[in-house]
Amino acid sequence: MSATHISPANNGHGVIKSNGDLHGVEAPKDGGKLIVLTAPLTETIDHAGYFIQMGMASMPIWMEGVLNRKYPKWREVEHNEDGSARFMPAGTRVLEASLLREFNADDMVACLPDDLHKFVGPNTRVVAVSTHNPLGVTFAAGVYTSIFGSSKMPINSHYARQMFQQIKSNPFRDNFKVIVGGSGGWQIIQTDLYDELGIDCVVEGRSESLDTLELFRKAIRGEDLPREIDVKHPVDREGILFPDKRTTFGVVEMTTGCGRRCQFCLPDLNPQIDLPKDQIMKAVRANVREGNKQISLATEDMFIWGQVHTDTPFYFPNREALLDLYSDIVNTPGVEQHVLSHSTMAPAVVDPLLIEKLSGILLPKSPIHLPYLSSHPQKKSLTPLIGLETGSVAMAKKIMPSKGVPFSIEDWPSVVIQGLTVLNANNWFPAMTLIVGNPDETDEDAMATLDLIYEVERRGLFAFFIPSIFTPLHDTRMEMKTGVTETMQLTPLQWQLIMKCWKMNLRPGQYSWWAPTAWRVGAIALWMYKLRKLNGPNFKWPLLMFSSAMSEKMMGRMGKIYTGKPIKVKSRKELIAGLKPHYWQYLREDNGDLPEGFVPQARQGAQKAALALPVLS
Repeated sequence: MSATHISPANNGHGVIKSNGDLHGVEAPKDGGKLIVLTAPLTETIDHAGYFIQMGMASMPIWMEGVLNRKYPKWREVEHNEDGSARFMPAGTRVLEASLLREFNADDMVACLPDDLHKFVGPNTRVVAVSTHNPLGVTFAAGVYTSIFGSSKMPINSHYARQMFQQIKSNPFRDNFKVIVGGSGGWQIIQTDLYDELGIDCVVEGRSESLDTLELFRKAIRGEDLPREIDVKHPVDREGILFPDKRTTFGVVEMTTGCGRRCQFCLPDLNPQIDLPKDQIMKAVRANVREGNKQISLATEDMFIWGQVHTDTPFYFPNREALLDLYSDIVNTPGVEQHVLSHSTMAPAVVDPLLIEKLSGILLPKSPIHLPYLSSHPQKKSLTPLIGLETGSVAMAKKIMPSKGVPFSIEDWPSVVIQGLTVLNANNWFPAMTLIVGNPDETDEDAMATLDLIYEVERRGLFAFFIPSIFTPLHDTRMEMKTGVTETMQLTPLQWQLIMKCWKMNLRPGQYSWWAPTAWRVGAIALWMYKLRKLNGPNFKWPLLMFSSAMSEKMMGRMGKIYTGKPIKVKSRKELIAGLKPHYWQYLREDNGDLPEGFVPQARQGAQKAALALPVLS
């Protein structure tokens, strides 16, 4: 190693300046940045759209060639003039904004993994990594890598491990600490892969916490770090930071928390906060300023915005506030595309007119086209992510008793059907998640969910149903519970549910004369070649159903599959009539279906005022 000397950094910390290289690797000319932020390439790209990221999170690495053919330029990313990343995941940008409260911008950089060598040098004291699925054990990943390949490593996990190896093998590794944050940190904690991946500390929580700044101070001083640390979540709007730089997919935070308290959900444990419009718009303009043409608001439920901590329960949407916000976003000069994030189903039943009005605002800026489903002139559609999770009322009571509020969970199947009816009528075709193999799940639960899926099909409704095997996420209320853990444990009914969902999902792509035949032959060939060995005998008939090798009615008569039974679906009027009377005051008259005895809010106010008047003798 060549001679070095100590000089003070702008922030007052001593750093090492190198004049040469180490083991033949040339150090950055400036000695490297004090703090380097990065994230896996597969979690950073945005030019190929959301669907490629979803595919990379769930498809096994041996299927990467499929994505390479579909998106041959997906690895092409933009850089700033200094080689730093033009855009990064929103979580990385929030961490950057958080650190700027104490450290100088010149001491930090956010870069892609392949560019680490340009910025990591003898001066570097922290390499901070943001990742949401480093090991491929989130809801969707495990089931689909198991179904479609002998390797259980999704594409995203492969690239995350590749990134960690680049960091671990860096010649200046002894000089810096590796801190990992993001929603995927729990995977490292549970698998105890700290040493294998070269990680010093995993942070759970938000980077705005002052505990995060203290952790970075300790790392820069060279002190030992705890292997795991929980940092506090902000409790109000003022504690949330908005980055002033471009984010992947133009993600701008809209809310935190949800309020429905599902047992399996980690984000719902966060405080319920809706963020100020002026801050949201400022972040939108920052993305546009740096060349982003797409915006997506990050939320667990878009419909709670504008109604948190008001006199109205959050599950009765604030129509005017939502229309105002989304209108201003899509009409911001430079915003060409807008993509919805997460929502819930019940608000579509509560306020159908809100869905209609939002459609008029958002559809023109949607980049998603579904020619065989959409009635829009340009065949545009909206595809928010909505949790179905189960069609079994018995299971819903156990894992998500408040999922359908203000409606009773007893009416969950009706809420789903009526909500999807409203959404489809307005060209919303949501991606709906299901959890298969919940703890204590019975065949009756699987059959009830299949009944709901078949009811959707009978009514000509459509959603992209995305089933996944139960995953006991760290720190959730179901963390210690055990359900199905791998595909070989799935029952015939659970397999049928998974394959029926995907058979329905593929309908829009099979309208050509040749597609059904090609799909049928390909599915059977893949089953004979590999899948029958990987997934066991329970997979056979569901796969044949999926491939349409035989009709479902015939397989049902043979007793090989369950073909479902019609369910009694309440009308919207019946659902509204079943609301608790103290909820009636929050109903909007223009939606109709009002319960008998309903009194408009304006008239209620007049009645209360009249009762308050003194009685004249």
